[in-house]
Amino acid sequence: MQGFALYPFDPPGDISALRADLRTWLADHQPRGDIVERANCWASFDAGFSRALGAAGYIGMTLPARYGGGERHPLERYVVIEELLAAGAPVGAHWIADRQTGPLILRYGSEEQRQRYLPGIAKGELYACIGLSEPGAGSDLAAVRTSARETAEGWRINGQKIWTTGAHLSHVILALVRTEEGSERNAGLSQLLVDLDTPGITIRPIIDMAGNHDFNEIFFDDVLVPHGALIGTRGEGWKQVTAELGLERSGPERYLSSHALLAALIDAAGSDPDPAVAALIGELTAEMWTLRQLSMSTAAKLAAGEDPMVEASVVKELGNAFEQDMPRRVQAVIDCGWDDNADLARLLRALLIASPSFSLRGGTREVIRGIIARGLGLR
Repeated sequence: MQGFALYPFDPPGDISALRADLRTWLADHQPRGDIVERANCWASFDAGFSRALGAAGYIGMTLPARYGGGERHPLERYVVIEELLAAGAPVGAHWIADRQTGPLILRYGSEEQRQRYLPGIAKGELYACIGLSEPGAGSDLAAVRTSARETAEGWRINGQKIWTTGAHLSHVILALVRTEEGSERNAGLSQLLVDLDTPGITIRPIIDMAGNHDFNEIFFDDVLVPHGALIGTRGEGWKQVTAELGLERSGPERYLSSHALLAALIDAAGSDPDPAVAALIGELTAEMWTLRQLSMSTAAKLAAGEDPMVEASVVKELGNAFEQDMPRRVQAVIDCGWDDNADLARLLRALLIASPSFSLRGGTREVIRGIIARGLGLR
């Protein structure tokens, strides 16, 4: 990779009409909750909103119609996701299932798995989580130790996953497990699709410093699942996961988690803003626009069937830095106390507490920088 090759973002159809229709729908359906809930909204769980969004055809957009999908172009879906995040819509319930579990099942799953899971995902009623990180391994997926041994009855799973977002609210987990005894690093790994009500599974909460429950530990104690739980090809889990992570790391969610704060800052600044505030608004807008171009280019490359692993990692690294820095930069130019109840102050407090975790989602910065360095031939 000599540079970031920019692909043209050229979705089919009338995109202006698509944006207008969705904004009209959101005006009628988006919950009128506290403004703080609009920040980091892809972690906000609202089952009723997800069902309504699915019924309107905005979930499972790229899935075939025979599985309940909309057969729309991936870049049309990108436009919808961008609109939902910019509006601060509570999309957390169906987020992972729609973004990556559904497409992975469509690509690698059996017909039985597609018929069983995809219609519920498209309706916004079936939620999924991702079983990758483990204690002692973190984002180093090649260090996975959770094992699955094939028996006459099925796969027996033993081990532990950690930092599993939304596991306590999900119906199914897509787990990366070591199926080949004695294998090391990225060899001998497979993916299993496991219903979370299977006996032997224990889910324990991890409460963050803001008191929120997003992350979990999951323990697999001699869990027995059918042979049909294997998704894709046995031993090809590493290849499948890396393709899946391209979907996870490059979307607009990688730079829009703090977007509500920028919008609130612009509203609070008014028509005659303080020069320092005006300068910061200009800087943040320019940086976000640049990140948007990189993200859209990566989405176009994914839509063309290519594997932009390095480009996706660049978007995640730069996007996470942007959305983590924004609260600190806003704090530096506005005058508000810790007990200030104005919308801008409350949003700022919430994001100052939540933003350190943004770079953990989808791989830590150290791992992401390692992927970029390898792609550039530096290691």
